[in-house]
Amino acid sequence: MSLECKVQVFLNNLSEKKAESIRKSLEPDNVDFPENLSFRIEKDKTSLIFIFEGKGNIRTLISTIDEVLEQTQVILKVTS
Repeated sequence: MSLECKVQVFLNNLSEKKAESIRKSLEPDNVDFPENLSFRIEKDKTSLIFIFEGKGNIRTLISTIDEVLEQTQVILKVTS
C-alpha cells in the first residue's frame, strides 16, 4: 500500500499583477517533476491555489512544497 497525499496552499488577497508574476515565475519549474509527484497552480479571483499531489515518499512532497513556498516568498519580496 502506497501513501497518497494532496496538499492545497492558498495565497489570498493578491493583486492581479502579483498573482500573474508568481504564476509566470513558477511555471518553468513545473516541468520534469519526479515520478509520483505533481504541482499545478489555479487562480480564483484574488487568490492563487497551489495544488501538490504525491504518492509514496512524503519527504519528497514536503521538500517540494517548501521549495515552492520559498520561491514564492522571494517573488513577493521582489515585486513589492
